[in-house]
Amino acid sequence: MSPEHETVLVIEDEPAIREGLEMNLRAEGYRVLTAGDSPTGLKLCLKRQPDLVLLDLMLPGGSGLDLLAALRKEGSEVPVLILTALSEEEDIVKGLKLGADDYVTKPFRVAELLARVGAALRRAQVAKAAEPARVRVRVGRLEVEPESGKAWQDGQELKLTRREQQLLLTLARHPGRVYGRDQILRLCWGDEYEGTSRTVDNFVCSLRAKVEEDPGKPRHLVTVRGLGDGQELCRFREVRAQWTRLEQVAGRVDYVDGSLGAGTSFWI
Repeated sequence: MSPEHETVLVIEDEPAIREGLEMNLRAEGYRVLTAGDSPTGLKLCLKRQPDLVLLDLMLPGGSGLDLLAALRKEGSEVPVLILTALSEEEDIVKGLKLGADDYVTKPFRVAELLARVGAALRRAQVAKAAEPARVRVRVGRLEVEPESGKAWQDGQELKLTRREQQLLLTLARHPGRVYGRDQILRLCWGDEYEGTSRTVDNFVCSLRAKVEEDPGKPRHLVTVRGLGDGQELCRFREVRAQWTRLEQVAGRVDYVDGSLGAGTSFWI
């Protein structure tokens, strides 16, 4: 990727340094974003997703280290180069442990900084090219990436908790399959979980609120009523032929019971 297609975010509170970096980076062909404080820098980075960040450690509104930690917590893998004074060796070490890719000490030579920016971007490109293609499971308007647990709806990433990711991934892997509460607990919480199976209900409600246009009339996470609490999945398969209707709609299957009575709910 050539510099004119790459974006660098400069987060630096000293106007003279910030403007000088912007001018030199633009002269090299990079697109440049700038921020003078930590909150603005974090917001810009998450929203605009630059190819590299130049990050000063001493910032208004929060330290550069806190900003870096917040980026990594959000799952951002953007390359980060720390800008720091030579006397801040301890902070350099902390930054590298938090996931910074390199550092430049002030005062710095522009040629060296530009060389380090180019090297960090090349390393990122090589690493990205070496990654195996990630597979996504698509169910209707939803997409789930098994490797990362991330999910998208109409191209927009959903903000899910780890448990919600596990639940959605479990259900999306086999659209149309019906799961009981106990089965979901085993798959998502593990055999050692000692809580009530009603925990599943809470997480299904939470997940519906995030993935359904109308959680009260769900299209993806559908409750299927009709099996008693004692029925296991194998028993469900045996009596499935007794059910009176089967409707398949994009991303969902409704099993409508005509004979078995109310009982455990199942989700698909």
